[in-house]
Amino acid sequence: MNARTSNATIIERIRQLRTAMQAQGISACLIPSADPHLSEYLPERWKGRVWLSGFTGSVATLIVATDFAGLWVDSRYWVQAEVELAGTGITLMKVNSASAAQHIEWLASHVPAGGTVAVDGNVLGLAVARDLQTALTAKGTLLRTDIDLLETVWADRPGLPTAPIYEHKAPYATQSRAAKLELVRAAMKAAGADWHFISTVDDIAWLFNLRGSDVSYNPVFIGHALLHPQGATLFVGEGKLPADLTQTLAAEGIRIAPYASAHAALATLPADAGLLIDPRRITLGLRQAVPDGIRVVELINPSVFAKSQKSEAEAVHIRDAMEQDGAALCEFFCWLDGAIGKQRITEIDIDTQINAARARRPNFVCPSFATIAGFNGNGAMPHYRATEESHAVIEGQGLLLIDSGGQYLGGTTDITRVVAIGEPSAAQKRDFTLVLKGVINLSVARFPRGTRSPMLDALARAPIWADAVDYGHGTGHGVGYFLNVHEGPQSIAATAMPLPQTAMEPGMITSIEPGIYRLNQWGVRIENLVLNRVATQSEFGEFLEFETLTLCPIDTRCMDLSLLRADEIAWINDYHATVRRRLSPHVAGEAKRWLEIRTEPI
Repeated sequence: MNARTSNATIIERIRQLRTAMQAQGISACLIPSADPHLSEYLPERWKGRVWLSGFTGSVATLIVATDFAGLWVDSRYWVQAEVELAGTGITLMKVNSASAAQHIEWLASHVPAGGTVAVDGNVLGLAVARDLQTALTAKGTLLRTDIDLLETVWADRPGLPTAPIYEHKAPYATQSRAAKLELVRAAMKAAGADWHFISTVDDIAWLFNLRGSDVSYNPVFIGHALLHPQGATLFVGEGKLPADLTQTLAAEGIRIAPYASAHAALATLPADAGLLIDPRRITLGLRQAVPDGIRVVELINPSVFAKSQKSEAEAVHIRDAMEQDGAALCEFFCWLDGAIGKQRITEIDIDTQINAARARRPNFVCPSFATIAGFNGNGAMPHYRATEESHAVIEGQGLLLIDSGGQYLGGTTDITRVVAIGEPSAAQKRDFTLVLKGVINLSVARFPRGTRSPMLDALARAPIWADAVDYGHGTGHGVGYFLNVHEGPQSIAATAMPLPQTAMEPGMITSIEPGIYRLNQWGVRIENLVLNRVATQSEFGEFLEFETLTLCPIDTRCMDLSLLRADEIAWINDYHATVRRRLSPHVAGEAKRWLEIRTEPI
C-alpha cells in the first residue's frame, strides 16, 4: 500500500462500501486505525482505513455515511491528509488533539434517531466502545458491532501474518519468563483475580521473552495470552513457533493454542473465575466473549508497569545500543557532509543511507519506525514520509530534519536531529535554538518520584512559548526495550490526562522532542531519549532526574549563541564531551574526524 492509490479507486471503494451498508440498513460505518490488539502499527490485514481512504498516516478515523465521508486527523497529519485526500470526496476533519473523540460527537449529532452505526467490534477498543454506545444511545441511534463490512468489499484482503516467532535470549533478556509471570501473578492476586487475559502484543512479547516480525518496525507477533491457575495459554497462528521452542514453553507450563480459539477460551471460563482485563487494551469483541456470570476486574495490565521500568541490567545493554546507534549516525552524517554539493541526494537517499549505517552495527535487527527525512518545507510536517512519487532533493540552503531509530537486541532507539544545508538564516537559527532550550530545560529537571508525566510537558514548551510559538504534538513518549518505539504508561504531553498510571518511576525511558514548524518553510525538532533515575532523597521524598541516553552531536552551526545562557552553553559542551568520549572507540577515520569537529566546545 506504499504506492499512491488513485482517486478513482478510492471513490469506487467508498461506493462499494455504501452499497454494502445499504444492503444491511446501515446509516454510517466507522473504520478505526486498529486491529484486534489495538496496536499502533498494523499488519496489512487491518489497514482498512488506509485501503478505503488512501490516507497513509498511522493514526486517523474514517467515517462513511450515506452522503458524507470524513477522516478525523490530528494536527501532525493535516498537511499530509490534505494532499492525500484531495479529489477523493473524503472531507478532512481536523482534530485538536490525538485523544479527542470528535468523531463520536459527529456521529451522535449527524446520524438520525433510529439510524444504525456499524463498526467491527473485533477492532474497537472496549473503552472507546463504551463512550460510543453512551453517545449514540442518548440520541436514539443503534450501534452494531457484529459485522465487518471490509470483508464484503475488500476482495483481496491480506490474511494473517505468518512470520516465525523467536526467543529473546540472555544476556539481552535479563529476566526469565518464570520471574515475569510470577511478578504479574502477584499483581493479579492483589487485584483479586486468578485469570488474566492479555491482547496487547508488546505486553505478550515482554512477558514471554518472545519476539516476531508481524508488525513493521516493532519486533512483536500477533497473539493473545490467558494466564490461569494451571499456567498460561498463548494463542498464535499455526506454524509460527518452532517445535523446540514450543517444547521449551510447554515445559514451563505454557500451552500453545490456535489464534482463532481465544474467543472460545474466554467463553468457557469456569463460573468461579476472577478475570483481570484492561479496558483500554482489549476489544469489545473479546470482552463480549466473556460469560455474564464471570467476575471481571478492570485494571491496567500489570505488565504495562513492569516493562516500562527497565532494570539496571537492561540499562547496561541500552547504553551499549545507544553507543552503536550513535556511531552509525556519525558514519551517516560524515557521508552526508561529504556528499552534499557533490552528488544528487534526495530524502529517499537519506533513509537508505541511515538504515545501511545502522545495519553494519552489531545486534541491529531493523529500523524502529519509518525514517522521517524532511528538507525545508517537508520538515514542517511532523510525520512526513518521503515516497518515490513525492520527495525533495537536498540542495541549496535550508534545514534537513531527520527522525529515525533502530531496533537492537539490547534496546530501541529514537532520535531526531536537524542539520544545516548551506548557511541557515537568522530565523532558522532562532527556531533551532528555542527548541534546543526546550530540550535542555526538561533534560535538567528534577521532580518528585511519582510526578504525573503530562505535568512535565510545560518545562520543554516554556522557552518556546516565551517567543509566542507552540507545537501541536506531545513532548515525549515512552520507549520499549527491544520492543515498541512508542510505549506507555508515561506520556509527556499537554493533551494527556495526568492519571495515576502516568506517574514517573525509576527505569522509565522517555523521549524529549519539542519542535517548531513553519508551514511550507522548515521544521525543527530535536529529540533525545532519557532514563529516569534517582537523584536524591530529602525530607520531601525521593526525587528523580534524567540521564540522557542518546549520543549524537547537535548541530552547533544552527545555534544562535546570543539566545543561550551560560548554563545552557555548559550543558551543550558537557553533552558533546560525553558524546565524543562514548562514541570515539566505535568510529574511525573520517567518521571519527567528523565526530571531533562536531563536538568541539562552543
